[in-house]
Amino acid sequence: MTKVITQAVTIDAGSATGLGVEWEGGQLVIIGAEKGLVACGAIDVKVMDKFNAVVAVAKGTPQSPLKTPDDLLAAKIVDATSKAKECGVTIGMSGKEALEKLLTM
Repeated sequence: MTKVITQAVTIDAGSATGLGVEWEGGQLVIIGAEKGLVACGAIDVKVMDKFNAVVAVAKGTPQSPLKTPDDLLAAKIVDATSKAKECGVTIGMSGKEALEKLLTM
């Protein structure tokens, strides 16, 4: 059975919405802010760059998958679109730090 969760994500910089989806053999998680996304590795940065989207991506591992918005906030950003980098997102920052950039841009 597919499991879908949505939750409010509130940090000092503001609020966003988290979405997690799990199905047999896989999962994805994103946090949507008004100006862009912090997402797991299921989101393709190259494709999102073509649409001028503001997206920062963190990746889990099979041993430690990203399943919840809280997992995503704690994970390290490994890739970002050009627009996200223009907003101050850098590789190595936490998902929470990236979300802060998206909420204050």
